[in-house]
Amino acid sequence: MIRRTALATRLLASIVAATLAGCVLPPKVEPKGTITPDTALGLGTTNAPDVDARWWHQYGDAQLDRLTDAALEHNPNLEQALARIQLAQAQVQATAGTRLPETVIAGEATRQRYPEHYIYPPPLAGGTFSSGDVSLRFSWDLDLWGRQRALIAATRAYGEATKLDAAAARLAITASLAQAYLDLDRAYAHADIATQSEEQRRRILDITRKRIAAGLDTNVELREAEAAVPQAELVRLQAESARDAAIHRVVALTGGSAADYPGIVRPTLAVETALVLPDTLPADLLGRRPDILAARANLETAKSLRTAARVSFYPNIDLKAFAGFEAVGLDNLVKWSARTVGAGPALSLPIFSAPRLKAQYAGAVANEDLAISAYNGAVVTAIQQTSDQLTFVRSSALQLDKARESLAAAEEAYRLAQKRYQAGLTNYLTVLTTETQVLNARTSFVDVLHAQAMARIGLLLALGGNFQSRA
Repeated sequence: MIRRTALATRLLASIVAATLAGCVLPPKVEPKGTITPDTALGLGTTNAPDVDARWWHQYGDAQLDRLTDAALEHNPNLEQALARIQLAQAQVQATAGTRLPETVIAGEATRQRYPEHYIYPPPLAGGTFSSGDVSLRFSWDLDLWGRQRALIAATRAYGEATKLDAAAARLAITASLAQAYLDLDRAYAHADIATQSEEQRRRILDITRKRIAAGLDTNVELREAEAAVPQAELVRLQAESARDAAIHRVVALTGGSAADYPGIVRPTLAVETALVLPDTLPADLLGRRPDILAARANLETAKSLRTAARVSFYPNIDLKAFAGFEAVGLDNLVKWSARTVGAGPALSLPIFSAPRLKAQYAGAVANEDLAISAYNGAVVTAIQQTSDQLTFVRSSALQLDKARESLAAAEEAYRLAQKRYQAGLTNYLTVLTTETQVLNARTSFVDVLHAQAMARIGLLLALGGNFQSRA
């Protein structure tokens, strides 16, 4: 027993000595970049009201709800993101399996002629015989330096990044469809304004004809009134064409076809009351944007891969064992005397592969620097986008008040001009001028109203899909 203990001690000492002697140290190279601190992601200091993850329901439009569900179900980008999630999950499982002991059953049968002038004695020498072996083989990577653990951490971080990419894709899809649907609503409003303009000009033409019959106007005013009608018809046709194109865009975002165009009816959006911006925004909103979280997960992946590249310089020890049967002559393979068994450590010393390992480590360091840069870039972009959208939302609110005042004044001026023209107290030019003003005011009001709604969606998108804090 003492002799066996001494032998095991000498074997272990030899392995340790060989391990220490065979170590090739990694280069003293570290990533140069530093990540943007979380304090740079602040917006305010208080919590904001909750917003449902299905935020588009706030518009109160059942058609938009149905179209959004269709877009999420049939969108190729989202399908690709979900497929990447499944792939990442499979990679995590495969990598995690490398930490477990590996056990296989192997068997082999060979028909071979043994050479006469070699190591084989008679009767093997010069003869042709069958040989075979069947064994149970066991191996276990001890992972002394944590390389496998680092690779597992890297694949898990990559899997998390793919999930966040899918979340970002889902958010982009819903936002794009909502914006296209708002464009459709605005196109309907523009078509209404064009139709109203055409009707107004036809009424002015009737009034002009009556004034000519009464001797109050000349053929000059009549020709002007007549020319204004086809101009209004042209604007109406253009507005209707733009409306149809908006329908086509909405259907395309849902994965539909031309057969679905007739099924799209006019939107019934609560444009002014949906996604109202709270007075203050919480400080951690930007920190939960899917793209920022995905960039952070990619950074963790790069860090783990650099760890794995660094520990690849160190020796690796596997435990190996086998038990089975080996024999020349397949009829002898099942005999107890053909049994074989063995066990021991397997040592791998990366001595002559040092140049390759150094290159791999340098690449891992550069990859981590790239990940740091990508994360910092995502943060900078997020801050800019959020600041821009906050400016747009607040500015559009002020613009909407002014547009509403302007529209009310223009409508009243046009109403008075019509009455005065009908009564013979003003000329056609005054009517035409006030009509132009009221049409411009109507169009501006619609545009500003929808610009405000677009800015709210843009802010929602910039904040990762919600105004709600993670807390």
